[in-house]
Amino acid sequence: MRNGKPKQNKYNRPGSGPSSTARPREKGLEKPGKGHAGMGRPIQQADSFLDELKNDLIAFFQINDEQSFTQEQVLDHFETSDRRMKLIMHGLIGELTEEGTLVRQPDGSYRADADANLIEGVVDHVNSRFAFVIPNTANGIRGDRNDDIWVSTEDLNGAVDGDRVRVVRFTDSRNRGRRIEGKVASVIERGRTELVGRIEVWPTYGYVIADSKKIYDDIYIPKEKLGGATNDDKVIVRLTKFPDPNTSKQRFEGEVVTILGAAGDNNTEMHAILAEFGLPIHFPEDVEQEAEAIPTTITEQDLANRRDMREVTTFTIDPVDAKDFDDALSVQMLDNGNYEIGVHIADVTHYVRPGSKLEEEAFKRATSVYLVDRVVPMLPEKLSNGLCSLRPNEDKLTFSAVFELTPDARIVNEWFGRTATHSDRRFSYEEAQDILNNSNGDYLEELRLLNELAYKLRDERFKHGAINFETVEVRFKLDENGVPLSVYPKIRQDTNKLIEEFMLLANKRVAEFVHTLSKQNKNGEENTMVYRVHEGPDEDKLRQFADFAGRLGFRLKVDEEHLSNSMNQFMASIEGRPEANMLQQLAVRTMSKARYSTEDIGHFGLAFRRYSHFTSPIRRYPDMMAHRLLQHYLNKGKPGDREEYEEKCKHSSNREKMASDAERASIKYKQVEFMSRMDPNRTFEGVISGVTEFGIFVEITENSCEGLVRMQDLSDDYYEFDKENYRIIGQRHKKMFTFGDQVEVRVKETNLARRSMDFALVSDKAGRATDSSAGRRSGRRDEDRSSRSAGPRASSSRRGSSAGRTEGTAAKGENRRGGRGRR
Repeated sequence: MRNGKPKQNKYNRPGSGPSSTARPREKGLEKPGKGHAGMGRPIQQADSFLDELKNDLIAFFQINDEQSFTQEQVLDHFETSDRRMKLIMHGLIGELTEEGTLVRQPDGSYRADADANLIEGVVDHVNSRFAFVIPNTANGIRGDRNDDIWVSTEDLNGAVDGDRVRVVRFTDSRNRGRRIEGKVASVIERGRTELVGRIEVWPTYGYVIADSKKIYDDIYIPKEKLGGATNDDKVIVRLTKFPDPNTSKQRFEGEVVTILGAAGDNNTEMHAILAEFGLPIHFPEDVEQEAEAIPTTITEQDLANRRDMREVTTFTIDPVDAKDFDDALSVQMLDNGNYEIGVHIADVTHYVRPGSKLEEEAFKRATSVYLVDRVVPMLPEKLSNGLCSLRPNEDKLTFSAVFELTPDARIVNEWFGRTATHSDRRFSYEEAQDILNNSNGDYLEELRLLNELAYKLRDERFKHGAINFETVEVRFKLDENGVPLSVYPKIRQDTNKLIEEFMLLANKRVAEFVHTLSKQNKNGEENTMVYRVHEGPDEDKLRQFADFAGRLGFRLKVDEEHLSNSMNQFMASIEGRPEANMLQQLAVRTMSKARYSTEDIGHFGLAFRRYSHFTSPIRRYPDMMAHRLLQHYLNKGKPGDREEYEEKCKHSSNREKMASDAERASIKYKQVEFMSRMDPNRTFEGVISGVTEFGIFVEITENSCEGLVRMQDLSDDYYEFDKENYRIIGQRHKKMFTFGDQVEVRVKETNLARRSMDFALVSDKAGRATDSSAGRRSGRRDEDRSSRSAGPRASSSRRGSSAGRTEGTAAKGENRRGGRGRR
């Protein structure tokens, strides 16, 4: 051979023609998606023998891309001796050269063009044996998962989870119906320079076991880089060396930069979660100083050019433990029988000015983060809980949307602008609900009016196609040390929905108003605005979910005309059923993720043509951008720089996802901690929430805590995974466990470090006892296969799935669960 022996693989292995057995790949993976524009030669569907042979040639050269081969060497390795086949192969090599897929070398040999099939993307290392590379998309949001590129761990070339890489995409016709495969050609940028984990210290070195379940190697720490850490400390490690693809030593090296505290301590673990997801713990000193220097008194100059609404009846309704009140409602009865309803929002941008340290830090954070026991605010406390918070009996500077509504909730007039307001009363959701329920208390008539109008606004939304997604969220009651004493579902009452409807109204009308102002621009140029957008559902996922629901006895119409009504009827029909929570979550997963964008493509879930985020600038940077843009257009300003705002939207969407991931991690941690304190012999009723080839996930009905019953612990039979029907079936007795089945379990093992739980099955829905005390051999069933989860359940990482997201400001002892949603 010219450059050594080619790699032995399915393309050059003897007898590896088009009908040969393909290289083993992950089972149950979806069909490859369409090729991306500008991403090299697209994957070709093989419509004939020649197409398959051509694709095999491409793959052969791509896999051996560091070598060149003469035509005779190619024929030799494909064991081609027939004269006609030789002519065909020569012709195909010539075609590939003309297309630019192959490059002819000066000596007459051929090799793959290194740049012909390279794609940029980010590594998602889902388990120890393989990863996916997520190709870059125009909007920065993960596209169709069928476009993800499967990469064996041995082909990552030193890349790790989160790295931005260039990957060579292999063309492979024989495995149509599987994912596209590839290998990493180079690392463009490391995704992380620091990791969080627990350190084990030895006499001459230490090593850190990363908290991230997508990092599969420990980090070696030289003795002189331990930084004073002791055994079992949680630490932040700066990575000084990444795995080297050119040596057998595939390990990280690092140095301890921060000691968070003893592993297992509540404060330590919450800080570790923040650090794991790259979220801040403290404000820089110069930011705090700038906040402290802001005057606390409202001057006449501050009130200039504002609408004074301090005499209008105004109040706030928030969770009982909230400290930042960024919205208030005002109510006035008009002489014409209509009502003036004001939605008043903290005027954060009056205090946080462009170019300031506060602005820089707010943009960097982009959102407040709500963990189970605390809030990490976007703005320093002086602003978030003081100056900008619409506290009772204080004059405040606000930005308002004021509506004149008829008794049937139709908008007659609307006004937007800066105001001064005065909150007369602070209600918790529970207090306001008690007043409505008992028809007695402060501002009863105003609350009744707002509630009646909210119902009418809600009915109008659903009539126009809004979908009622009501997933279960959990609350924790904690002791003074952060230890969970109880876990229970959050109950949404009329007062929660009342506030939500008026916030939705303000967000919708602000977006429409900015669009309307565009008509005043020269040439009709559209005003740039920050929108909250939500694309329609993925049709394949929706059909898959409808098929699954049909197996459970629910009929779901997924065509565009009937989808919203059908989905709402489905949601109503499952209410109160044990499997309702899982089915609601599965329905949500068929939908796209809401994000920020300057494109006004609408909000599918809310059925709004245009929708923005205007109502929470204390905790969301996009709302600050919306405030600034709205005021700019009220001042007759020209359209803002769309590219600049689009980049800020992408950043805000990414930060929102990080915050959401951290929230879920803190919830899962507290759920595992709560269950770890249970009597090991106590049993719980639950529902099967996911089915995989390594076991079944069970969600406990009373507290929504989820754990895994491993396949090897089902010792009464040998169970096989039936992916198509979301179930496992015993080979001998044909006993089945299916998504949604009611079961009884007990806690077998909890692992706080991994935020995971194992359950033992006590009995199934028919009350049949299950012997789960003895283990069972299951060499091929391993939790690392979690990315192959069954059916509509999302792929599960090693840490398992978590409950619904939380939101709001937390006081010590209980987390906020009644805040506004992230629609």
